[in-house]
Amino acid sequence: MVLRGMMRKRRVWLVVALFAGLAAVSAYALKLFAPLPLDAAESSSRLVLDRDGRLLRAFTTPEGRWRLDARREDVSPTYLSLLFTFEDKRFNTHYGVDPMAFGRAALQAARHGKAISGGSTLTMQVARLLRGSPTRSIPAKFQQIADAIRLEWALSKDEILALYLKLAPYGGNLEGVRAASLAYFGKEPHRLSIAEAALLVAIPQSPETRRPDRGYASLVAGRNRVIRRAAAAGVIADADARAAIASVAPRGRLDFRALAPHLSERLVAQHPGMSVIATTIDRTLQEQAEAVARRNAEAFGEKISVAALIVRNRTGEVLAHVGSAGYFDGDRLGAIDMTAAIRSPGSALKPFIYGLAFEEGIAHPETLIDDRPVRFDTYAPVNFDNIFHGTVTVRTALQLSLNIPAVKVLNEVGPVRLAARFREVGMPFAMPRNLTVALGGAGLTLENLTTLYAALGRGGTLVPIRYEKEGGPVWGASEPPALLQPAAVWYVTDILRGAPVPPNVTPGQVAFKTGTSYGFRDAWAAGYDGEYTVAVWAGRADASAAPGLVGLRVAAPVMFELFAAIGPRRVAFGSPPPNLIGSRRNADLPPPLRVFREQRHEGSGATVEQALHIAFPPPNAEVELAKTEGADGEAEALPVALKAEGGALPLTWLVDGNPLASSPHRRDAFLKPRGPGFVQITVVDAEGRSDRTQIRLR
Repeated sequence: MVLRGMMRKRRVWLVVALFAGLAAVSAYALKLFAPLPLDAAESSSRLVLDRDGRLLRAFTTPEGRWRLDARREDVSPTYLSLLFTFEDKRFNTHYGVDPMAFGRAALQAARHGKAISGGSTLTMQVARLLRGSPTRSIPAKFQQIADAIRLEWALSKDEILALYLKLAPYGGNLEGVRAASLAYFGKEPHRLSIAEAALLVAIPQSPETRRPDRGYASLVAGRNRVIRRAAAAGVIADADARAAIASVAPRGRLDFRALAPHLSERLVAQHPGMSVIATTIDRTLQEQAEAVARRNAEAFGEKISVAALIVRNRTGEVLAHVGSAGYFDGDRLGAIDMTAAIRSPGSALKPFIYGLAFEEGIAHPETLIDDRPVRFDTYAPVNFDNIFHGTVTVRTALQLSLNIPAVKVLNEVGPVRLAARFREVGMPFAMPRNLTVALGGAGLTLENLTTLYAALGRGGTLVPIRYEKEGGPVWGASEPPALLQPAAVWYVTDILRGAPVPPNVTPGQVAFKTGTSYGFRDAWAAGYDGEYTVAVWAGRADASAAPGLVGLRVAAPVMFELFAAIGPRRVAFGSPPPNLIGSRRNADLPPPLRVFREQRHEGSGATVEQALHIAFPPPNAEVELAKTEGADGEAEALPVALKAEGGALPLTWLVDGNPLASSPHRRDAFLKPRGPGFVQITVVDAEGRSDRTQIRLR
């Protein structure tokens, strides 16, 4: 009975063991043939590319890895030859597993008592990388074999190779041959030398011990082993192998290039679902533009930054975007994108004020206009240099950026009309409806200003600037909106081509305008030729003042340097439109255009009252005394005419503080000189306002 009971228990345990074994085998089989986790390879670094597909900036994956996609055609043939020779000679013919490689590895292990070479194919390595499984255990090998066979059935050879090129480990947070090539050599993998290609074949075998910043000796030994095997197989020449072995390997990582960093961040934030963003940027021009901005900002002084845009007029495509003088320059607040910062444009909007006047037929480039003291209600503008130039042409007034003529023209055009025109063409900035707009009393961005000047370069029609290669504006059968009519644009362009240029710049090739905001906080320059527009801002990102920050001295030289970076030759402007009044002589103009006529505009809120000022003699003038023979035969100096304009009659004249006899209801008087020397002349009107000047009689 006892024996029978023991036998029964033994059978029970055998059944239990059998079921347990079957369960274990089933579980292993289920694991062995579990679906491949291909989604593990989906996460990639997001890339921002230039117009030709070249990398501008890459971003790490959500896990903090540098993992860049790469295909067979993206890497050098030398790298692929070394990779197949060293890792998987029969990659293109086997079905995931290479029995010959397994047999060789087993024989070598038996002969040497340790593993000399592995039998894993590239497909098996991809399977291991997808699952993140260990490399040495027998169960892991069986898993890799099963996965490799399924990979070969599911994917093409090129797709499997692309997975290896993307996932192979290179130490730290580097994955894939492209990330490693950029980090260790600063170049794309299609440009690898023999030594560089061999190094990138060797590192994945032991990525942490062969990192250039940790295991230099092991790295070089592994690289040289790859080179020698390739030479022995006849893949590379012996002389090339010797030269590659003698070359120096890198000892650390390089920082990933971050061209157009501000723009890249903006586009990545705007398109969270896009892994690759193609831009209109030209990488070569972008590199040059960033170097120009950085070098000039350092020369301009402490905390000064520079931002710039280069645009193709016809399409609005941005070829270079410089948000600051240096993204990582904390002293200059380089992380702030100054192309999108709202700042005062200074005088940079004056061409559009004059353009409206030309369009409405109330002015011509040769129209005469007074640059004299004037008051609009309580607003009394002055010129930047505090000098009045008397009667000048509109051409001269705009080329010299005189403030008073610009305000007078805006008063006639109407600030409301200027604001409406900007609004009609879709410009997003708010425009105050007062006369301060002429001198920078508005806020806009460098992108806004570039768009406006590119419209001048296009002949008057406005196309928004754009950064993405696809998705440009579509106007259909209609034309883009007109900022200014062609004739007005031609007049403006003709004037701006003659503006004073910085030293060592050939005049006449670029139509440009500068601007300086109140308190020397912003310096601007925007210019265009027949194909490109370049706009530059310089200043401090915190909006603090920087004495000496003047558009012509600071921003304009940078603008012309960027034009030179585009190419040595400028594209000519188009032909003039047919409806021009083309005369360059004031006397040939129709009478209404010869002199700018000022009048009060209903609804403009501005009343023109000419301020009291001494019109003659001008300040600091030297007046040569004319003489005549007196009654006693002695030579006498003739009286010097004095003339005042503006103010309220009667006028009182003072010479060196002493009253001068004059008619109180006239605006002129006559000074009888006592002889050569300096004389101070003062005039006072009925309301107590005064003006004074000093002259020298000789």
